[in-house]
Amino acid sequence: MEYIRVTKENLEKEHICCAISNNNDIQVKSKKAWLNERFDEGLVFLKSTERGKCFIEYIPAENAWVPIEADGCMYIDCLWVSGSLKGHGYSSDLLDACISDSREQGKQGLCILSSAKKKPFLADPKYLKYKGFAVCDEADNGIQLWYLPLSDNVSKPRFRECARHPHIEEKGYVLYYTHQCPFNAKYVPLLEQTAEAACVPFHAVLIGSRKQAQNAPSPVTNYALFHDGVYITNEQMNEKKFLKLIG
Repeated sequence: MEYIRVTKENLEKEHICCAISNNNDIQVKSKKAWLNERFDEGLVFLKSTERGKCFIEYIPAENAWVPIEADGCMYIDCLWVSGSLKGHGYSSDLLDACISDSREQGKQGLCILSSAKKKPFLADPKYLKYKGFAVCDEADNGIQLWYLPLSDNVSKPRFRECARHPHIEEKGYVLYYTHQCPFNAKYVPLLEQTAEAACVPFHAVLIGSRKQAQNAPSPVTNYALFHDGVYITNEQMNEKKFLKLIG
């Protein structure tokens, strides 16, 4: 398998794997705009040359859009290999490339979000354990921070206090999201329309800066749904799933 690193120079012509290929699609536009602003902050987007979901996205932890304290570490936004590309060792290729790059930059370790049991859109804990990662922190909602040390005497990454006990004061359904996930550009407006039609209180909060993300009330920032102050899920929802949820 050959891999290509997406940069500012080739961003417009490259397929970004997790959204459709048409650059005029709102999902592609939002994700590429978000990526374009992160490259200068050290973000790396490495993907297979084949079309499909096979990529890794990572960034120095101090610039990550998550509420963690992980000085000297690299944070993995997403490691995704699916469909016909699964089972060929490509995820190991991508992770090894991240590890190599992190060592060259003098990073002390890697960290990534997961959970005790596999959750949608989060890393598989069984895979992380197999690769040598271990849990270093856990929030009340079961979201865990895993890490892989790359040197001795590494300080373990941890969640910021704002995310350790996910809860908000606002009633109704409240969704915190970013444009890191391209699907949000399509499905968040659809959920707003669905909630309005069902006369259900719904408020979408776009996290538009790193500072906002690092002070968010949930470990997961690209999609965190609350109801009456209580965290519910990080699972991306379409109209059908949302209507089932609200009963």
